[in-house]
Amino acid sequence: MTAGRRDNNLTLIAIACALLMVLPLVTTFDEMLTAWAMILGANNPLQAIVPAEARMVVSLLSIVGVHAAASGSHLVVWDGAGSMHVLFISWNCIGWQSLVLFGVSLISGLRGGHSLEARLQVVCIGVAGTMLLNLLRVAAVAWLAAGVGVAPAILFHDYGGTILFVGYLFAFWAFAQRWILPAPTAAAEAACIQ
Repeated sequence: MTAGRRDNNLTLIAIACALLMVLPLVTTFDEMLTAWAMILGANNPLQAIVPAEARMVVSLLSIVGVHAAASGSHLVVWDGAGSMHVLFISWNCIGWQSLVLFGVSLISGLRGGHSLEARLQVVCIGVAGTMLLNLLRVAAVAWLAAGVGVAPAILFHDYGGTILFVGYLFAFWAFAQRWILPAPTAAAEAACIQ
């Protein structure tokens, strides 16, 4: 393992540890900020994305056999007994935080003498994967609400999503380092040092 890859893995481990340590504080603070932003109307630009995401989540839920419908920012799921659960998807639930964290990981992950083409591939695949993961995360919350209940769905929403994303970062960077970002040659490493 090269020093750059080892440093990237250590950075991800440090981020994961920090996230897990401050997870309850971050979740509470995040919900407070969400409430304030909604009162102030600062959420409107991102809230416009929610109806399209809700329809995509309904499509994902139909694949696994969950009866669901979307109306604007609301998602309705029916459990096995036919009871309806209404879920509100706010701008804060669509995953903008994970895109920011992915962007931060790019700073560490793209260090070195990689080509522009390889860097662009990493960015495009990473952003697409992050967006897909956010759709799957919202679908998992709705699936849990329909299958197990609202309380487990809220628990997963508040804590499981962050843990899921950290796992995704590890898997993504392992994939990117193995298949997209070639290990720098000794000559390239020597040129970077000089």
